[in-house]
Amino acid sequence: MSKSKKEYTFFEDVYDVVRKIPKGRVTSYGAIAAYLGTKMSARMVGWAMNAAHNITPKVPAHRVVNRNGLLTGKAHFETPTKMQELLEKEGIKIEKDAIINFEKHKWDPTKELSL
Repeated sequence: MSKSKKEYTFFEDVYDVVRKIPKGRVTSYGAIAAYLGTKMSARMVGWAMNAAHNITPKVPAHRVVNRNGLLTGKAHFETPTKMQELLEKEGIKIEKDAIINFEKHKWDPTKELSL
């Protein structure tokens, strides 16, 4: 199935935001959608993350989690533990697929970036 021009542009916008998330920080699908002005499109941000693994330049999809800090996208990495391993390498502690002290690591593009 080929992507429509609109979908492609949205995915590229998502990737641009995700590339700006600093190491050791995370954001949510909903926060990215809200920043892009499409608050109800968190699920589409998830689809973009699922498709991001072979994109160049690299997209750090492991830094995008659900609104509660859960690693809901982990099934889309090459191994079930890869997302956690990448986050832990950046100093983020994980327990039972959840980021410990999520608020401390949370990065909000609406506060950190300006359109």
